Amino acid sequence: MDAIKFKKLFDDTILPTYAYQDDAGMDIFSHEEKIIEAGKWVLVKTGFSMELPHGYEAQVRSKSGIALKSGVFCLNSPGTIDENYRGEVGVILMNLSNEPYRIFKQQKVAQMVIARVEHLDAVICDNLEKSQRGVGGFGSTGLNIKE
Repeated sequence: MDAIKFKKLFDDTILPTYAYQDDAGMDIFSHEEKIIEAGKWVLVKTGFSMELPHGYEAQVRSKSGIALKSGVFCLNSPGTIDENYRGEVGVILMNLSNEPYRIFKQQKVAQMVIARVEHLDAVICDNLEKSQRGVGGFGSTGLNIKE
């Protein structure tokens, strides 16, 4: 069985944990206090680094409760942490509310989902197979917006 290795960078670091046995994401905790001004973003340090098994990535995502109640979310969600990164994990949080938001030390600030990564060979070609969708892009299936 593959395992993630965590390294505490400080004695009082709270390492990522699953709140419930069958959760997809582990809670990530802040290792510092920060104020996120309205309309701004900050990097929140977590106080840990990690080593992922070969063939995996960690995806950092918003906590739905914080997003719903406070308008604070992960700016680049999901943020990818590659298996070869060994530095301190940080979370980029953005405040879309009209009020400053205070992050407390050891507060849940994000969640982390571990996922397999597949690497494929890239091939240059002159033609692509036709598909039912073709080149239809943004809104090509209709938006169902009532005016």
